[in-house]
Amino acid sequence: MKTGVDELQAGERGELIIKGPQVMKGYWENAEETATALRDGWLYTGDIAKMDEEGYFYIVGRKKDMIIASGYNVYPIEVEDIIYQHPAVKETCVYGVPDSYRGETVKAAIVLKNGKSVTEQEIREFCVQRLARYKVPRSFEFREQLPKSAVGKILRRILMEEAQSPTAGGDKHSSYRKGAQMKP
Repeated sequence: MKTGVDELQAGERGELIIKGPQVMKGYWENAEETATALRDGWLYTGDIAKMDEEGYFYIVGRKKDMIIASGYNVYPIEVEDIIYQHPAVKETCVYGVPDSYRGETVKAAIVLKNGKSVTEQEIREFCVQRLARYKVPRSFEFREQLPKSAVGKILRRILMEEAQSPTAGGDKHSSYRKGAQMKP
């Protein structure tokens, strides 16, 4: 993934940076964050984007959410978009978990629609048919619900913290669907 002031070709992914009179002057009383976000008059948004042939930009993820698995960049939103296409899936959140061999590996937390059932293998096959192999989650976790903020935003950070905890998901946000959690 590219970052900096180099222009990329249509379809290439990189960090979206912007410049102009509409750009903020900085973060209130936070010089460190301001120095990270504003460099040489450019605002480094932290968004990963691609531009189409007509010059329209599409956000494909957040720089901080990107998973680096065996040296490959995996954008959670790309994998989530595929998993959401499965007819049994109500919600999903894809995130990176530590892996001693790959650095990170891809994991998907999934909430199924009421009355629907699917196995881990079925979801994996669904993904294999639609994604590059390195983007296919290596593990899936079926849950009753995903942790969310007060405004309903899925809290990817909580799932990542759970995955790294010694109890692997034993905190107040965990809610596993009995009988649906499959072993990798």
